[in-house]
Formats: sequence, structure tokens, C-alpha cells
Amino acid sequence: MVNLQDILYQVQLRSVNGNLQTTISGLQIDSRKVVTGNCFIAIKGVQADGHAFIDTAISKGATVIVCEQLPATLKEGVTYVQVENASEAAGWMSHHYYGEPSAKLKLVGITGTNGKTTVATVLYKLFTQLGYDCGLISTVQNMIAGQPYAATHTTPDAISINALLKQMVDAGCRFAFMEVSSHAIHQHRIAGLQFAGGVFTNITHDHLDYHKTFDAYIRVKKKFFDDLPAGAFAISNLDDKRGAVMLQNTVARTYYYSLRSMAEFKGKILENGLTGLLMNINDKEVHFRLIGEFNAYNLLAIYGVAICLGEEKEEVLQMLSEMTGAEGRFDYVVSPAERIIGIVDYAHTPDALENVLKTIRQLRGADERIYTVVGCGGDRDKTKRPAMAQIACDYSDKAIFTADNPRSEDPLEILRDMEAGLNSAARRKYISIADRREAIKTAFSLAQPGDIVLVAGKGHEKYQEIKGVRNHFDDKEEIEKVITLLNK
Repeated sequence: MVNLQDILYQVQLRSVNGNLQTTISGLQIDSRKVVTGNCFIAIKGVQADGHAFIDTAISKGATVIVCEQLPATLKEGVTYVQVENASEAAGWMSHHYYGEPSAKLKLVGITGTNGKTTVATVLYKLFTQLGYDCGLISTVQNMIAGQPYAATHTTPDAISINALLKQMVDAGCRFAFMEVSSHAIHQHRIAGLQFAGGVFTNITHDHLDYHKTFDAYIRVKKKFFDDLPAGAFAISNLDDKRGAVMLQNTVARTYYYSLRSMAEFKGKILENGLTGLLMNINDKEVHFRLIGEFNAYNLLAIYGVAICLGEEKEEVLQMLSEMTGAEGRFDYVVSPAERIIGIVDYAHTPDALENVLKTIRQLRGADERIYTVVGCGGDRDKTKRPAMAQIACDYSDKAIFTADNPRSEDPLEILRDMEAGLNSAARRKYISIADRREAIKTAFSLAQPGDIVLVAGKGHEKYQEIKGVRNHFDDKEEIEKVITLLNK
């Protein structure tokens, strides 16, 4: 039980009706989870407005309501706290309720369009290998000192983040690495968190269904660095057009990484093949198991964080040389008999798809063909659809358009959106098969020995969402089934 007044520090209050000395048994933003003695925080979300569920929360036992607009009727025995921004209040209240856990370990946030999961995951693996108990909050999974916990969002809600961080502190974790999405920044889910450092990977057109304009998307990402404290570090990709802009107003210590310019963390690719990357990093030559130029950038970001956190350069590079990436990121399977290479990658933005396909083209032999199976998510940014389709055709010998997570949309409508922007050359290089399982089978049936099949868009996901129902579906599992059939 925690005293309400003790957790309202740094929350912008507008009015209070009731007793601030009341104790609460927990915080909730979902009225369905409220139990007796809870504080319910009414947040205006994208899909629903928590203010509509205040009465439900009270009927289930909530004794404190935090909201932006007070209800017309205030119920006796309930304390109402009116705030300027309920989402921001949830962040600060969670921070205090759970004992300020982010200040009790070194929390590093990674933001950017692509690379967040790989950077966060490999940092977690690296620092675990260095002998520390660590935490991870990522798209693929959350980890606490070696124990996995399911992940539902790239960045969870403020209450869940702080609850996870408290578990990490209780488990003795010294470091935590966290993906920070643009949605989370904009929705104040990271309010109150005390970051020891931040990383910017890159920025490309994504989530414009939510942010509306690219400029708005950039401003949201930049806010993360603007808000870092003076004692923190900020590391940015100098080769990205917005890399320097991201750090121009931060008071944190600034560092850059680059393959093309002078920077504190300077890399050069010496060899790039299916066996990995041979790189020179700050005058040290190292072979890494990760593949492709995009992973060269990820490795520089990871190296930079490790050095900023005080680790030894040679030990970091030696351990990084053995590291594998995150599940569903350039994750490949080879058919033993046919020698067809199947690659699963989470690439679900035009830039990410282009990067992966460019990497494959660099790595393939002269006679090896590329088949790309790709779709676009329903109820998401429609402007990506023709761009994704054109890129798939431009960089592949044959593209197969299929369903991704259609959600509430008709998969055939999504395919028509993808096809609509194709130029005449691309129109000769694709086929559309709405059923994703059949699309993957078709790609492998067309492929010859030595060819490469990329299945893009879903990566680590173990489901396909159709009409609000999540059905089990795993791209890598489907590839392995096809390969098993081919080898019979």
C-alpha cells in the first residue's frame, strides 16, 4: 500500500477532490483489471477514452480516479485528481509507486525506425556475457536476468514498464536495455524514466498513419534526446541525414558512430558475406557473425554504448564477434539438398526491406536468384504499400505479394493497393497470392539450387491477425516445413 500524495510528485495537478492521504493498492489504466483500493488513471487512447470507464472502475473498487476531465457527478468516498495530462501522470506516478526503479540501474533507450530490436537484444546478450544481470524490454521478448517474459508492444505502457524495471532491480540487474518507440514517446509512456543513455539508429518513413507527417515523426524521436539529463550519454548515427539534428538540443554527452565520416565510433566494412562481417572498428580488425551493412551500423551503436558504460574495448569486440542477432532479423535456414536459402526478416518498412534486399544482392552469387515474399499490414500506413511492392520488384528476380497481418481489412484490397503503384517493369516481375502459407510454398517451388527466398514483414511474430483473430503462424516454421517436404 502506498500513500497517494507520495506518488503525485512532479505530476501537473489542476484540482483535487477528496483525501490525498488515502492509500492505494495499485495503479491501473485498464478498468477490467481494477481491484479494491486501486487508483484508476483515465487515459485518452487511440482506440478508447478511459474517461468512459470511470464508473466501471469505481464499481470494481477503485478509490482514486486520476483524469483530465472530472465526471459530472463525483461519488462519495472516492478521491478525484484532475491533471493536465493523464498519460504523463501515469508515467510519473508509476515511477514513484514502484520506488523509482529506473534510477536504481543503468537504463539505455534505443529509438529509430530500424535496428532497435537488434541493438537492444545484442546489448542484453553482451552485458550478460560480460557477467552482469541485465534486463531487456523489446518487441520480441522481455528478459529479466535470464528469464523470458512475453512482450506485447515494442514499448509497454508506463505502469508495465515500471513494474518490469522493479522486477529487474529486485533480481539484482545492473543494466536494462529498452526499445523506445515513437508511439511511446508521443503517448508519454516513458515519462518519469531516468535514462542513463539513448541511441538513435536511423529514421525513415514509418507510422505516418499515426504521426500524419514525417516532420512530426522526426520531432517525436528528437524529443527523447531533448529530454535526456545532463549526466546521460546520447549516441547517434552520423550517416543518417537526421543523425546530427537528433542531438542538437540535448544536454547529454554526445557521441556519433559512422561508416562514412569521422566519428567517435568509426567503422569500415572489409568483407561482407553470408559467413558474417569483417570490420575495422576504431583501428581494430574483427570478424562478426552478424551479416550486412545494416548490422555494421547496429554493431557500431552497440560498441558505442558498451564503451560509454565503461567496458573495455578489446573485451567488448571479442565478445561481440561471437554474438548472434535477434530472432526474426535476417534469420536464415538452408535446405540441405537443394541448397536454397530461406531468410526471415521483420522488414516491414520500405527502407528496411530495401536494406535487406540490398544486402542479399551483395551476398549472392552471380547465378543465384532472389524471390521475395512480402505483404503489408492492415489498418496501418497505406502510403507504404506501393513503395514496399516497388522495392520488392526492383531488388528481386520475382516478388510474391501476400497477406501480412490484414487485421480488419480485406487482404485482396491491401494487395490491390500494393499493385497500384508499380511501374511497367515491376508489373512483369510479381504474382499475388493472398494465402501467406501458399505464397511461401510457391516461392520455394520456383527457386532452384543456390537461390534465395526472403520472407519479409513478420519476423519473430508467431501469429497472423485476420478479422480480429490471431491465428498461429510462424514464417520460419513454414519455411522449415517446406524444406522438409523438398528433402523427402
